[in-house]
Amino acid sequence: MWYWTKVLFLILLGAIGVWLIYEVLTFPSISSLRTENPATSSLIEYRLSEARAEGKEPKKYMIWTNMEQISPHLQRAVLAGEDSRFFEHNGFDWEAIEKAWDEAVKEGEREAKAEGDYDPNDWIPPMPSFKRGASTITQQLAKNLYLSEERSFLRKGREAVYTYFLERELSKKRILEVYLNVIEWGDGVYGAEAAARTYFKKSASNLTREEAAFLAAMIPSPLNVFNPAKNRKRVVRRQRVLLKYMNSMKLAY
Repeated sequence: MWYWTKVLFLILLGAIGVWLIYEVLTFPSISSLRTENPATSSLIEYRLSEARAEGKEPKKYMIWTNMEQISPHLQRAVLAGEDSRFFEHNGFDWEAIEKAWDEAVKEGEREAKAEGDYDPNDWIPPMPSFKRGASTITQQLAKNLYLSEERSFLRKGREAVYTYFLERELSKKRILEVYLNVIEWGDGVYGAEAAARTYFKKSASNLTREEAAFLAAMIPSPLNVFNPAKNRKRVVRRQRVLLKYMNSMKLAY
């Protein structure tokens, strides 16, 4: 019995060792982002392969733009909508995470009660999805640049590691600059400049407060929930909220 326990332990140890070696060998060169602008991202490549698999023409409209050429209105609107404490945290907004957990637990209780499956003495709350503002801009950037669309603890672990190194290697200004240039803003539309030209026929540097808030309102789900072609009223409602808060966002760099 002890022999097989040792064998299983050694196999497990070997598997962990192989996995760690793989992680080290495939770890992205995050420090290179200090001077190099990414031409693509994991999300973009996923969308391109998805289009090919469906027999569609892959689309990628992306124009890199320096931070100085991106309207401060858009920068503030994005901070207001995605990460209002961006300049205060180190990549993880623990206050927002705790709030997201509490909301997830309450939502789970409501669903369990509605389904008649709730017993306060014998009930385990669901794992939260952390979709309500807990994911910081740095975490979103880590996911968009390097990770797949799968949902798993392993992917979340990688996201945390990449987030840590993004914050360690890059300035806040650079993190926000890269984020604004690679995020998805529609079908095949990536980055602030492409978004500004697509939706308002102008450069990102010339966006008004209202236009900036409109684009920022789309970020959580530009293909579906906040796609202006499908749900314009939802986008406009979120735009109004962002307009109220965006001027209070300080660009601390």
